[in-house]
Amino acid sequence: MGRPLRILISAYACEPGKGSEPGVGWNHVKQAARFHDVWVMTRSNNRARIENALEAEPMSNVRWIYFDLPRWASFWKRGQRGVRLYYSSWQFVAYWKARKLHRDVRLDLAHHVTFVSYWLPTFLPLLPIPFVWGPVGGGESTPHGFWSSFGIRGLLYESMRGSARKLAELNPFVRLTARRASVALATTDETEQRLRALGCRNVAVFTQANLPADEIHQFAEISPRREPPFRVLSIGRLLHWKGFELGLQAFARFHARFPESEYWLIGDGAERKRLERLAMKLGLSRATIFWGAISREQAIATMSQCDILLFPSLHDSGGCVSVEAMAAGRPVICFDLGGPALQVTEATGVKIPAINAEQAVTDLASAIEQLAVDPARRAKLGEAGRLRVDQEFNWERRGEQLSQVYIRLVIPPKGMAHMDHSETVTATRQES
Repeated sequence: MGRPLRILISAYACEPGKGSEPGVGWNHVKQAARFHDVWVMTRSNNRARIENALEAEPMSNVRWIYFDLPRWASFWKRGQRGVRLYYSSWQFVAYWKARKLHRDVRLDLAHHVTFVSYWLPTFLPLLPIPFVWGPVGGGESTPHGFWSSFGIRGLLYESMRGSARKLAELNPFVRLTARRASVALATTDETEQRLRALGCRNVAVFTQANLPADEIHQFAEISPRREPPFRVLSIGRLLHWKGFELGLQAFARFHARFPESEYWLIGDGAERKRLERLAMKLGLSRATIFWGAISREQAIATMSQCDILLFPSLHDSGGCVSVEAMAAGRPVICFDLGGPALQVTEATGVKIPAINAEQAVTDLASAIEQLAVDPARRAKLGEAGRLRVDQEFNWERRGEQLSQVYIRLVIPPKGMAHMDHSETVTATRQES
């Protein structure tokens, strides 16, 4: 087959210049378009931002299919459960549009990208072509040793999340998606296990936390920091499972020995007032700054004024902020859980076992102190982090790997017509 492949990408969330799910959708489209002809199904409310970006950087081999549900269905999106109902209905409509498109252009492969949740179904595997699912996450859970440290809201959330996920795994459409996926890409080891339990035969871990080459170069221009005071940075939504309460307690122990130090937190959320009260109770009012929600450009500038990233999330599929910190030459302290556990190595930071809250606080405080008193080690970890991001978490490199997955699914190598698809992904993954 001499022509480029015809790839259909389903990206419910897809917006340029953003992180999280919208950024995952947009970057997958950009990378697929480097090698193949692409049709993208996404929501109509993404159109203005996409078309503005295309004026500056056209993608002539990408066709965009924008649609939303009827206006009367928009009220579903006002609550979390309603968003899922709207999303699932959108996916059903997407299948019928994809079916007609396939009749018209003879697609070679379909790829579901966003939402990045394994327990939400898509109907694209019903098409008579290879289907790539993911990367998807959501299989991570907070270790039970931390539940006693949560408030009532956190306990209810964790209980309801676990129950909802088990119920979703019984959904016949979720199981159908899993069984019919030619390849399923999991963001973490925990999600990989759940995908296999659902019936996925061919699963590989394939992170969603990547950076475009231009952003890697931008982060590389951030200079190492040597002047006092020593600053610890945390970034993320201020929610109980992000672990910032543990971060504050660990910093308080460190701050008692190093009173000139500071802790900066970027982000907003339901736990902000509770965390501010905790900072006051711990005597950290002057040493802690809550920046709130700021732009990405401001966040990067703020990161350049800090020495390390403390990322104490208890269940996170992505954790792209860890990759950004490494790209900026900042060592990362995180738990040995979820996405960050795959991103951070001993060469680029410190991974803490996650057993219970008291152990975690003690170990986090010790890790902060170890890095604070050893600027040479911080510099070494920072340089290794920059190199790791460029080699392992580069969207351009990831695009090449995905293209190989596509090609091997559609055109198996000679003599390997019956090749197991998991071998295809494993071979590609080992090249990274």
